[in-house]
Amino acid sequence: MSDKPALTVLLASPRGFCAGVDRAIQIVEQALVRYGAPVYVRHEIVHNKHVVDSLRAKGAVFVDELDEIPAPLPGQESAHVIFSAHGVAKSVVAAAEDRGLAALDATCPLVSKVHSEASRHHFQGREVLLIGHAGHPEVEGTMGQVPPGAMTLIESVADAEAVQPRDPANVAYATQTTLSVDDTAEIIAVLTRRFPAIKGPGKADICYATTNRQQAVKAIAERCEAILVVGAPNSSNSKRLVELAAQLGCKVSVLVQTAAEIPWEKLQGVRSLGVTAGASAPEILVQDVIRALQTHFDVSLEEVSVTREDVIFSLPKALAS
Repeated sequence: MSDKPALTVLLASPRGFCAGVDRAIQIVEQALVRYGAPVYVRHEIVHNKHVVDSLRAKGAVFVDELDEIPAPLPGQESAHVIFSAHGVAKSVVAAAEDRGLAALDATCPLVSKVHSEASRHHFQGREVLLIGHAGHPEVEGTMGQVPPGAMTLIESVADAEAVQPRDPANVAYATQTTLSVDDTAEIIAVLTRRFPAIKGPGKADICYATTNRQQAVKAIAERCEAILVVGAPNSSNSKRLVELAAQLGCKVSVLVQTAAEIPWEKLQGVRSLGVTAGASAPEILVQDVIRALQTHFDVSLEEVSVTREDVIFSLPKALAS
């Protein structure tokens, strides 16, 4: 008999890496194999320190802006730069071309879909209302697909109630791919009530992985006293999982980057714990959390699956051959 307190751990599935994140990491790894180090990456390839540190150890150099990439010496090939999975503004692509950089685009194809929607609506003369969070790199990249002033950011229901388009009969909306499904639906409901002619995407912009991970949290939350979400503090989809669990009644809902951040004092007396991971968190970090829990508790592990994911995104042609 164990003298540790019993703990039922409900492991949400799907969790962790999505197809877009997996593709982005492969692009960096394959570029290093093909071109050799250094390969430059503009911003974090995905929002996870473990992933970034691992790629850095293999020879990737992460920069905030393109002007941090040194110009090639005479006789040297152009430096290779990779754009992150969150996407970039058109001005960044143009700047890379102006500097003679060899660019590889690791933008998630589902983010690229939103870019195409925004550009199409602008071309057709509509003002675009983008539902998203200010300062997030995906939002910055999407807003950078159209000229300044052609897109308005909507962060809340209050924003949706207050926005005053130039022509209310000629507007469209798009959304960041990593938002709360329920919160976004409320905002869209306000926009469609206020602007009955508003155009939306043929298929929802919030990505399948974000939706599935939120559904998995809903499936375990009613059985959990607490939930640990493995993810980065700058990961939008991970933070939405924490918020969702709290809204569903979990008295403890915490984001941890690694097992070292588990707030053991908050788990005292807890007998049922949910564990999940945001779309940019590798499974190795989840397993580290499980092992850490097993040192403190007599763990009974149960995986709760709401769907199976089989999405695969192909690599850019430059790396696929």
